[in-house]
Amino acid sequence: IVDYGGANAAKPLHVGHLRSAIIGESIKRMGRFLGHKVIGDVHLGDWGLQMGLIITELKKRSPELVYFDDSFEGDYPEEAPFTVSELEEIYPAASAKSKEDEAYKNEALEATLQLQQGKRGYRALWNHIMKVSVEDLKKNYSKLHVDFDLWMGESDADRYIPDMVDYLKKNNYAYVDQGALVVDVKEESDTKEIPPCMILKSDGASLYNTTDLATIVQREEDYHPDEIIYVVDKRQELHFVQVFRCAKKAKMVEEKTALSFVGFGTMNGKDGKPFKTREGGVMRLERLIAEINDEMYKKIVENRSVKDENAQKTAEMVGLAAIKYGDLSNQASKDYIFDVERFTSFEGNTGPYILYTIVRIKSILEKYMQEGKNPNEGTILEAVNDSEKNLMLELSKFNSVIAPAFEEKAPHKICSYIYDLANAFNSFYHETKILSESNEEQKKSWIRLLVLCRDVLETCIDLLGFEAPERM
Repeated sequence: IVDYGGANAAKPLHVGHLRSAIIGESIKRMGRFLGHKVIGDVHLGDWGLQMGLIITELKKRSPELVYFDDSFEGDYPEEAPFTVSELEEIYPAASAKSKEDEAYKNEALEATLQLQQGKRGYRALWNHIMKVSVEDLKKNYSKLHVDFDLWMGESDADRYIPDMVDYLKKNNYAYVDQGALVVDVKEESDTKEIPPCMILKSDGASLYNTTDLATIVQREEDYHPDEIIYVVDKRQELHFVQVFRCAKKAKMVEEKTALSFVGFGTMNGKDGKPFKTREGGVMRLERLIAEINDEMYKKIVENRSVKDENAQKTAEMVGLAAIKYGDLSNQASKDYIFDVERFTSFEGNTGPYILYTIVRIKSILEKYMQEGKNPNEGTILEAVNDSEKNLMLELSKFNSVIAPAFEEKAPHKICSYIYDLANAFNSFYHETKILSESNEEQKKSWIRLLVLCRDVLETCIDLLGFEAPERM
């Protein structure tokens, strides 16, 4: 199971959600390609204070809504009393109020508790929030070619918590310390202090630790996974050390189940600080994608290489390659500079350069087929020069790259491979007159080599989560 995405319900995706989605999607695709059964889970934040804040703010604005009438016993409306854009305005407004108004915050905390305890009207509202929010999230994730098998959230793990807490107490894994329920997870080999894993706060409230452990219990019950991979900001590492150790110590997972943490660094602007809008706010993912697509569209139209009606679609494909390759070509754990100018360039180690190489190969193959010939005939002969030999050697590395890239959860290894492969192909192309070769057997051999090169490149970019257009 790959746990990635980690979006919050009722909040729009912003650039901080980009890396988890892109890296997790690639790890999932690599695993499937190698024959593993891989399940992707978005693991939504859908159960916390943000829900109580939204309910409280709705109650202030529209107290007449039937959800707030405790005596109501009928069926609640099918339609949500808000749109996604209204929802996206309600949450920040409520959040700002709660920071200034203690009484308002307490009301929201109380609403959260009542929701979690199953208050009918609040549950109905929560279902509306989830439906509206998840539809919007699916739309935005699909623009990134990211899709999840499971749309589970913290709320799904909630019902596992009471039994889990009983189990930890009964088997003497957990004890009470200053009113809180904790499990010791430190080990003798630790070089730094690893605090106990807190299961319940002194007021009995659950925490991230609690829902993450309950989620492990749920996954173990439903799937008995061999491995659960968490793709999360590297600053969360201590949290996952505590959770994983607690799960292992308390035998919540089988001995052989691997719990893996893939921590990623931050995506920074050219100033080296976390990527922001020009106004200094957190940039929404939609806006980032739109800005990249506009940049690509301008470049494509300037080149006049694609007919106008296809230019927009092509810009979107190349834009996605620019974003994904720009991110994945860095080692996941490192911070990196998101440089729009560099990432959208057709030269150098970029997504557009890789696509440009694939499109160049497709164009040669198309011309060959226009001569009425089949590119899949003939055999690959011995190399006639160094650049062809070099291309063959690069192609032969494919298997030795993909398996370790998955084992090490390292999509950047695939990026560096296809960059070398694209360079090898372009050197060969510049030195070799492929279509004007008079020796038919030699020409067939080169065409077969091109087919292989196209297939390897397209397989690799599919593992990275983007695709190449027919023309560029």
